[in-house]
Amino acid sequence: MIKDILKEVEELDLKIDALRGENAEDEEMTSGSETLAELETRRSELLSDCKELTAADRVFLARHQGRPRIDEYISELFTDFFEQRGDRQCSDDESILGGIARYKGIPVTVIGHRKGSTLEENMRFRFGMPEPDGYRKALRMMKQAEKFGRPIITFIDTPGAYPGKEAEERGQGEAIARNLAEMSGLTVPVISVVTGEGSSGGALGLGVANHILMLENAVYSVLSPEGFASILWKDSSRSGEACDIMKLTAQDLLQDGVVEEVIPEPLGGAQRDHQQLFTVLDAALERHLTQLCKMNGKALAEQRYKKYRQIGQ
Repeated sequence: MIKDILKEVEELDLKIDALRGENAEDEEMTSGSETLAELETRRSELLSDCKELTAADRVFLARHQGRPRIDEYISELFTDFFEQRGDRQCSDDESILGGIARYKGIPVTVIGHRKGSTLEENMRFRFGMPEPDGYRKALRMMKQAEKFGRPIITFIDTPGAYPGKEAEERGQGEAIARNLAEMSGLTVPVISVVTGEGSSGGALGLGVANHILMLENAVYSVLSPEGFASILWKDSSRSGEACDIMKLTAQDLLQDGVVEEVIPEPLGGAQRDHQQLFTVLDAALERHLTQLCKMNGKALAEQRYKKYRQIGQ
């Protein structure tokens, strides 16, 4: 199980960092009976076991607290970011972060789910579960991007839309449905990147795109494996079995034509080397954006329509 492997790898990381901190020039420095070289060899062997992962392993990695968050993607991949807030109807939902930025000098609109990096932020952002105000804020930014001809790049990482009573009272279903309808007809390039979890309508509210990219260990599905198992078998403990049936991994979805590209992650998951991931994703974004920017508005809307009509055929 990937969880056990990563636990041992993290323990080795601490030992290796401690040895290097004690004497960076002495490669024969030891920890008990183990040398630095032996520890690094053991770590490499463990990480090599992460090459063949089960669907349940990928779900675990998709939810890992150490994965890069939306604010990190923005700071590393974009410049001149200016956050936009509020839906102009009710409030500002902080579980959606978005605004205007530049990508390699090109003005773009960037929008993504925000989970937070600490428990306090997780609670504040409802673990990345937006309310209707968040989807309306996102739609406001997307319509503004269309008005000024800016490409839209969205980052998806959510266990689903917020299921609370207040959200339903303010029209959760209508807000998501309106986003689906409006995004379908946008006349600017739309690229969505699934960076972690992409579950239910909460993900689709930002996911009607010309091209969808998925990180290697991200997942994209109609609901969580636990929810699937609870509905089908009345037993959420069978979520591991559900992972295999649901075909929710990036590899499954690439094969089925749902996504255009799978972005490789460092061995052991994106949390192990953020910078390596940013470099690979940056190259992929530039490649796809260059391709889409060659198309006119009508062609972009038609391509997006045909993409979704063909899914499942």
